[in-house]
Amino acid sequence: MLLTPGPTPVPEFVRAAMATETLHHRTPEFEAIFKNTRELLLEILNMPEALMLASSGTGAMEACVINLTNKKALTVNSGKFGERFGKICKAMNIPNIEIKNPWDTPVSADEIVEIIKNDSQIDSICIQICESAGGLRHPVEEIAKRVKEINSDIMIIADGITAVGVEKIDTTNIDALITGSQKALMLPPGLAMIGLSNKAVAKIEANPKGYYFNLAIELKNQRKNTTAWTAATTLIIGLGAILEKIKADGFDKLYSDTATRAKATREALKAIGLPIYPKNPADAMTTIYTEQANEIRKILKNKYDANIAGGQDDLNGKIFRINHMGLVAPFEAAWAVNAVEKTLDELGIRKFDGTANKVFMENMF
Repeated sequence: MLLTPGPTPVPEFVRAAMATETLHHRTPEFEAIFKNTRELLLEILNMPEALMLASSGTGAMEACVINLTNKKALTVNSGKFGERFGKICKAMNIPNIEIKNPWDTPVSADEIVEIIKNDSQIDSICIQICESAGGLRHPVEEIAKRVKEINSDIMIIADGITAVGVEKIDTTNIDALITGSQKALMLPPGLAMIGLSNKAVAKIEANPKGYYFNLAIELKNQRKNTTAWTAATTLIIGLGAILEKIKADGFDKLYSDTATRAKATREALKAIGLPIYPKNPADAMTTIYTEQANEIRKILKNKYDANIAGGQDDLNGKIFRINHMGLVAPFEAAWAVNAVEKTLDELGIRKFDGTANKVFMENMF
């Protein structure tokens, strides 16, 4: 049972959709598929424009940084992926200011507002909605609103790689919303997607940058249901299939089910004495702090067939993360919390009495 926060399991109906005959990407047949997928993508992103790139999510992060920053970026580092925005700026010789916080601590909107009031060179803010290194949720919508009230030309670049398809995101003041195929959209890795505001489109088209990640060229082509470079045809077909399924079931139902499952999991694990790591947890995953994370993960994988993720850098061996993204069945999440409780018993931490599963069921249904 794969319960890591990316890659997530690919449903059988999506695998079947991607197993059809290979299509050439410069044909009317594929253009029709591209058009349908693009229209569905615009719906779930809730943005005026959308792009699909044959890339990991990091490629989309780089594309947004280079295309939407003309002067200086403000980057928020509360984990590996926030750190990555700063590294992209450094690699591309783009000046940036970094706010660095512990991985369990969301950034303060007040701090960001104070910085931009005192630095007129900042024309983009790069931030994760969910920082998946620790399962943290930043107050991105509040930050975006307050920043736009001060200067509407500052671009809000939001990494939604572990947020899109998890929760309803208020995109009113967001200029670039990034996501990737291998998270809540339940596809193999290799496809990145970006939702764009009208202001972002205007900035991109006024000053095109880059070559492969030149978003002005991609916009021109994708509006005609093709791509500037070779399209990730199989993944785009799969994306269309999963988005059709999500739309048929209801976007709001997906968000509600995910939130309920995340809450039930958190409450179940708290009930057996495990502390939630981030101060403001995202619904994409449940992150637990424990010095015995590696031992717990090993037993879960080898005895209970539950593959969950650990931590990186200073959190290596100190946290474990259980995924809630995608079409995770309640019985799978129930199995996971029950298995965690059994594992604690085996490690002599807490005697098993079924509390985790009981609390999960009470909160889930």
